Amino acid sequence: MFKSLSFFIRFYLYWLIFFFIDRALFLALYYQKLKEIPLSTVLATFHNAIPIDLSMVGYLSVAPLFGYLFWFFTRRETVHLKWIKVYNTILVVVFTIISAINFNIYREWGTKLNFKALSFAFTSPSESIASGASSPLLPTIIIISVLLVCGLLLQRLLLLPRLTFVTIPIWAKIIVAVLLLGINFLCIRGGLGVSTMNQSSAYFSDELILNHAAVNTEWNIFESAFSSGKASKNKYLYYSKDEATAVVKELYALTKDTTERILTTNRPNVVLLLMESFTADLTKSIGNADGITPKFDSLAKQGVLFSKIYSTGNRTDKGLLGTLAGYPSLAAGNMVKFTNKMQQIPAISQEFQKNGYATSFFYGGQSEFDNYKAFILMHGYEKLIDKGKFKDSEMNSKWGAYDGVLLNRQLEELNKTKEPFFTTTLTLTNHEPFEVPGAYKFGSATNAESFKSTAYYTDSCINDFLEKAKSKAWYKNTLFIFIADHGHLLPNMTNEVYMPQRYHIPLMFYGEVIKPKYRGKIEGRIGSQIDLAATLMKQLDMDATQFIWSKNLLNPYTKQFAFFSWDNGLGFVTNTQAVSFDNTGKRMLYEQNKGNAAQTEETLGQGKAYLQNVYQQFIELRP
Repeated sequence: MFKSLSFFIRFYLYWLIFFFIDRALFLALYYQKLKEIPLSTVLATFHNAIPIDLSMVGYLSVAPLFGYLFWFFTRRETVHLKWIKVYNTILVVVFTIISAINFNIYREWGTKLNFKALSFAFTSPSESIASGASSPLLPTIIIISVLLVCGLLLQRLLLLPRLTFVTIPIWAKIIVAVLLLGINFLCIRGGLGVSTMNQSSAYFSDELILNHAAVNTEWNIFESAFSSGKASKNKYLYYSKDEATAVVKELYALTKDTTERILTTNRPNVVLLLMESFTADLTKSIGNADGITPKFDSLAKQGVLFSKIYSTGNRTDKGLLGTLAGYPSLAAGNMVKFTNKMQQIPAISQEFQKNGYATSFFYGGQSEFDNYKAFILMHGYEKLIDKGKFKDSEMNSKWGAYDGVLLNRQLEELNKTKEPFFTTTLTLTNHEPFEVPGAYKFGSATNAESFKSTAYYTDSCINDFLEKAKSKAWYKNTLFIFIADHGHLLPNMTNEVYMPQRYHIPLMFYGEVIKPKYRGKIEGRIGSQIDLAATLMKQLDMDATQFIWSKNLLNPYTKQFAFFSWDNGLGFVTNTQAVSFDNTGKRMLYEQNKGNAAQTEETLGQGKAYLQNVYQQFIELRP
């Protein structure tokens, strides 16, 4: 009897050891991030991971458990367990692949692998392959080799080849069954406490990487898959509704609704270039980097450069909605997955269309990726030129058309477009795997070198686009807007996902429609990517009131602040303080100016209230 029950002890032990090895590999491969952390704290990761690992093993044990109970009650004497080995082997292979993906996702995003990232492999396989092409090969091989070998060896050592049952009374069988089901349920649930198992059960440190290492990767995927379709309950309730609303209302309160007029006309053509991963750290003008974006830096001396702008999130889908719809990112929420809700938020493209502008969107990749196409077509863009509209010979990068090809195509189309027009370009070359159609300016031995090289290439393409556009009749009446979709860990490799500098991006207005006295001006007020909507609408005398989260950067009476978020975390930047907060671990991760507790508390409170209100509005949109 007890020998047959030892099957479960062995099964649990097997997977706990597997997850231990997986976690040890993750920490070993990120050893450079652990240099300043005491060894005892690093080792505490394994202890704090046990409850969430047990929960995952509980899920994995459901099928074997019901198989065992079936045999137990059908009076089998001996049962061979070949199917368990097949079941386990499949799981080992799948989890090994997941571990390799998690390592590379974490390197790029700074967050654990979740359902959204994993779903890309199925919804956009070619883009996923392209994105992963720059992943370091040796660590990936090490992860796969070690986990496969250890997983298969442990299986031979720990798992029983057969079960042998002895005859016991039915009442005893019922007791055993209830105990087994109860224990497994409690492992899944996380015990008898009021709170059920969640990521914060594994959080224990001020070092985010250790908390991420402690969270079981497979459990995290299941949990994010389960919660991804939920949008009926606010995850971010820090204050009462009235308190949170009052804080946000104060942030947007104006003593005077005015704007500094920097344009010579209120009806120019508008060319908006949304630049992939064009982080401030690439530029000399606001990032103090030499020689990476010389053309952009030169243009900044003739345009209006907003030097303290932050992206609302860390992915393109959030940057797309942030820029075009003035909509903040939702931390763990994801607006693009809710097409009906997304349709209800306004976008500047719709306002342009309403005011008689011809509208178009250009992207060298697959616009279906992450539901971009749905957003574009439901928000007033009359023409969409994407991967399917280019010749096969022009699809030379893993993502699609290089930026040079894309911008040349846009120029051709604009020459045939009736004025006034509003056109948007989403570049892609400065995305992993960081490929250029020629020599790498800064080399390609490391991702940082390749990243700088692709940024240099995009910079040169933008300059070429402008030089060619100067000969066109529409050029003199055109406002060019340059803004990044989000920041990046590269090129400095120092900005973690919770640091404000990770979200620092350029925003520049350029063109002959800018009044001469404003050319070369650097606007140093703190703002967000989402503020472009209201700022632009005010300049063009269009309706800005519908963009309730966007503020006018050229109104000197607006308050200076920027909100950003990542997977279940938030950051808030003002002209006096900058903080970030991990909602899972319920702890502050970043505090720019230490020593003023009251100021820190106020800034953090503003960030919390902001996220609470944004998420509540998201919930209240019709499903």
